[in-house]
Amino acid sequence: MSWICEITVTGDEAEQPALSRWLAAVASVRWLALPRLRSLDIYEPASEKSHDPYNHQESNPLLIAILEFEAEAALQQAMNAASFTDVLEALPASFEATVNAFERVFYGRDGGETASVLTAPISYVVRYHRPAEDEAAFIENYVSSHPPTQAKLPGIRSIMCYFPRPDLACSKWPGLDYLIGNEVVFDSVDDFNGAMQSPVREELREHFREFPPFSGRNSHFLMQRRRLHG
Repeated sequence: MSWICEITVTGDEAEQPALSRWLAAVASVRWLALPRLRSLDIYEPASEKSHDPYNHQESNPLLIAILEFEAEAALQQAMNAASFTDVLEALPASFEATVNAFERVFYGRDGGETASVLTAPISYVVRYHRPAEDEAAFIENYVSSHPPTQAKLPGIRSIMCYFPRPDLACSKWPGLDYLIGNEVVFDSVDDFNGAMQSPVREELREHFREFPPFSGRNSHFLMQRRRLHG
């Protein structure tokens, strides 16, 4: 298990150069100086399209930053530090950001929890949003059905679930009302698209149809990850 801060940035794609300057000159410098930071990953839209037959190409966030900390206390301290909120206040006015805290768990080939390190660069970032009729039942069903099945996808390199921790929210910045997150990782977009055409993708869809009732939206973003630290 690890302790995660997710920063998601949306806005006008035409203003991407300004976002890149902010990331290089302000955000990455300040984030790398945060105490007990274990890793920093930057996710940007993949240059090639997803061929998931059930989730069509969406308008991806322009950037997702995943900051991993060594302990829960380090995450909470970082998210409420003045230096952290100053970074977001320096974001160009044409962009919007949200901040969420998670516990992140890696899953192995047998669907059980495992220790792992991200190496492959292509991630399918999935988020389910509240509400659900019974949140605990939804999460239990998702974790018991999806990671063990995802482990059978051809070319899969990593599987993660993200469990929201709203009690660790950034007091000065808005968050999203997540129910659970998931991420599957591949070496290339071609590998990902090949997996989406496999019988395992159909099996995952059957699990989706059997989820406990929920009425929140869900999102699926195909992103390219690059590691800045860790």
